[in-house]
Amino acid sequence: MTLTPRERDVLALLAEGLSNKRAARDLGVSESTVKFHVQALYSKLGVQSRAGAVARGIALGLVTV
Repeated sequence: MTLTPRERDVLALLAEGLSNKRAARDLGVSESTVKFHVQALYSKLGVQSRAGAVARGIALGLVTV
């Protein structure tokens, strides 16, 4: 399973606890774009929540907190 660079960016911001709106502002994209990336993360990581995505990302060494 491979995440795109932007998906990794979004995962890192999720790990920091940022909302979609704040993540969008930090990345300079629309909130809809962030939502799209979050859904892609859920699918690729096999999870159904932000907490699940962060936990799975940590377990896979994709993100640190």
